[in-house]
Amino acid sequence: MTSPLVGMIAEHADIEKRLADPDIHNDPARARELTRRYAELATPVDLAQRLERVEGDLETAREFAEQDPSFRDEVVALEASQADLAARLRAYLVPVDPDDSRDAILEVKAGAGGEESALFAGDLLRMYLRYAERRGWRTQILDANPSDLGGYRDVSVAVKSRGTAAPGQGVFGRLRFEGGVHRVQRVPVTESAGRIHTSAAGVLVLPEAADVDIEVDPNDLRIDVFRSSGPGGQSVNTTDSAVRITHLPTGVVVSCQNEKSQLQNKESAMRILRARLLAAAREKAETAAAAARASQVRTVDRSEKVRTYNFPENRISDHRIGYKAHNLEAVLDGDLDAVIEALAEADLESRMAATP
Repeated sequence: MTSPLVGMIAEHADIEKRLADPDIHNDPARARELTRRYAELATPVDLAQRLERVEGDLETAREFAEQDPSFRDEVVALEASQADLAARLRAYLVPVDPDDSRDAILEVKAGAGGEESALFAGDLLRMYLRYAERRGWRTQILDANPSDLGGYRDVSVAVKSRGTAAPGQGVFGRLRFEGGVHRVQRVPVTESAGRIHTSAAGVLVLPEAADVDIEVDPNDLRIDVFRSSGPGGQSVNTTDSAVRITHLPTGVVVSCQNEKSQLQNKESAMRILRARLLAAAREKAETAAAAARASQVRTVDRSEKVRTYNFPENRISDHRIGYKAHNLEAVLDGDLDAVIEALAEADLESRMAATP
């Protein structure tokens, strides 16, 4: 048994003891973190225990087969089971993104293509909202800048799971594959001649940061207030409810005007700011450790075109892994699991190949 696996089993047993202590639940945040980690370890520990039993049975069956050929079929079956369990277990021993179990903040921004790009950004937002609904996640629009025809120039949405997510099923762990440039090919509603246009929108997915992850010194912030514009109720254009926060050390700027209350807009802006600062810290750490984003599957760099939505051919193509499917309408209605599963599998294979 490998040392990482021994460590997992020991950690699982230790967490089980700690969760049995009533005092641990006096700190709900710590209890939730331990429960999440316990759930993450449950499957690999179970696989390891099953593998250990199968290997013991296999050794016994081989001994019997030397004396009685009728045991050879059992040996073959146990060898197949051993190989299957070992392969499944190895997938849990490769390095994983520690933020996969986090909630996420997803940003969609219109790119090249003018009003058509803004309409496409609105289509992408609806796709992600429907996907979240299918998975039982909660969503909250933090800020939105709508366009004249009902699309979005940019929009930020918080996506949260309900309860503890199963390993590999966390919000960020699923949505992180969506980061990049999404391209659409269709006849825009703004096109009178019926010609097919190509436009694009950028998607950025950030793990949501908790207060304890990113400490923001209030002295490092410049907070400006201004009047909101666009939909929002009677307070729009009459009160200074919109908020712009500038993080002076990094130059990161976040604006929010979606809520009627200045306080609510400030809270939303701070959530986005923490997520961006956490993402910047992650990227800096990865670069320093020479863990460059070599795989397009793992990148959220907007310079990378990741997917094309071709309406005339009813086709979706993910360029990172060569994935193609002719169910565009279903995908835009939130049926994203097939393409995300394909990306997750490619990501896993890449990490397994890089693991000694």
